[in-house]
Amino acid sequence: MPRTGFTDVGETTCDPRRARVFEHGWQSWSPTGAYPLDGTPPRPAGDNIHLICYRPETPVPAGTFQGEGLLAVDPGDGGPVAVWSAPDPLTVPSIRARAEGGRLVVSADGPVRHWLAEGGLDAALRGWADTMAEGHAPAAFPAVPPMWCSWYGYFDRVTEKDIVDNLDLATRHGIDADMFLIDDGYEAGIGDWLEIRPGFGSLERAVDAVVGTGRRAGIWVAPYLVGHGSRLFREHPDWLVGGQDGPVSAGRMWDQELAVLDVTHPDAAAHLVGVFEGLARLGVTHFKLDYCYAGALAGARHEDVDPITAYRRGLELVRAGAGPDATLHGCGAPLLPSIGLVDIMRVSPDMAPNLMPRSGDISQPSQLGARLTGAAREFLHARWWVNDPDCVILRPEVEAREEWAAHIAATGGLRGSSDPIAALDEWGLRTTRELMVPTATEPS
Repeated sequence: MPRTGFTDVGETTCDPRRARVFEHGWQSWSPTGAYPLDGTPPRPAGDNIHLICYRPETPVPAGTFQGEGLLAVDPGDGGPVAVWSAPDPLTVPSIRARAEGGRLVVSADGPVRHWLAEGGLDAALRGWADTMAEGHAPAAFPAVPPMWCSWYGYFDRVTEKDIVDNLDLATRHGIDADMFLIDDGYEAGIGDWLEIRPGFGSLERAVDAVVGTGRRAGIWVAPYLVGHGSRLFREHPDWLVGGQDGPVSAGRMWDQELAVLDVTHPDAAAHLVGVFEGLARLGVTHFKLDYCYAGALAGARHEDVDPITAYRRGLELVRAGAGPDATLHGCGAPLLPSIGLVDIMRVSPDMAPNLMPRSGDISQPSQLGARLTGAAREFLHARWWVNDPDCVILRPEVEAREEWAAHIAATGGLRGSSDPIAALDEWGLRTTRELMVPTATEPS
């Protein structure tokens, strides 16, 4: 259901030839960037993409700019940047700008703060990030060592043997990965996180193999998702966020419809804590939390709380199960509401071997989308969390792999190789070794 109630909150004048409007996207995969007044910002290619990768309740009218929690206008004439912002990370209005008679009129569907920032757009964005971090984000961000991730080499067909083989190859080829992340593909179903897919092998043995080399073990979980094909969906329909005609839809992926776990239901909450306690007992200390947008979808919950409150409660439950010293790594996650609750955050859409997104929508997996949005959000690193610009993949079939390596080298964020190490050629091995360094501890 589209949100309504937009009210004009201000206006600004600008040079129509040089002005740029900065739209900040809702979640990790939502396009983010600065666009000219006559430009066409990225918009969803279809309803499923809109639900999964954008803010679903706020479709954007034609000819309108829209930021989620932030919209900034660089007037293009050397004057101060006009900033309209959420008042805090817990209240995130959609903020729009439309051209009317030589000026931009700004509206919002909730409370906003407005100020003028000197020093250009980059300085305005850094100042905004500092303002949002106050009282919410940690004061410092220790360096995070590099990792290896199974996803881009094996996708959802990863096996225990793949993990063990790459552990050996990392040592043999000098790939400095402190943590090995077992990504999607180990689980029996979306929502059935402690049940192992028969073709994977043993999760316990895989984790033991990683920890036995002195490395940390990581795992992928989509904590808010419940696939319609899962045992959880069949056995606990009362644990799902409700809609008008059944469970609220979180979209369609993995050849099935997706529902949302209601973390305000006491039994569902206990289950979620238990999942992460179980994984922690295996020796997992790094948790990649994916498809987190689902936790902030509107719907009927056991407790009458707003979606952002429910989303944050879910992350608090994950922390309770994973333990205070675990690393929480957000992805596909609403950004502002996550401040202070995750240690690492994906700040771009997924990388892919292809340069261009196949749908034409840069929220979808591609090198272009990951580069554009990742670069536009570099200013968040070491202000809100450690940025994750997505993985280093440099095997020969990766298009424009030199440009992707240069993009990663320019970021201060997490470095994670995700090639099958055996697939790397001499250039790929050498460049991967060079990129596998700890994260920067200071913001840009």
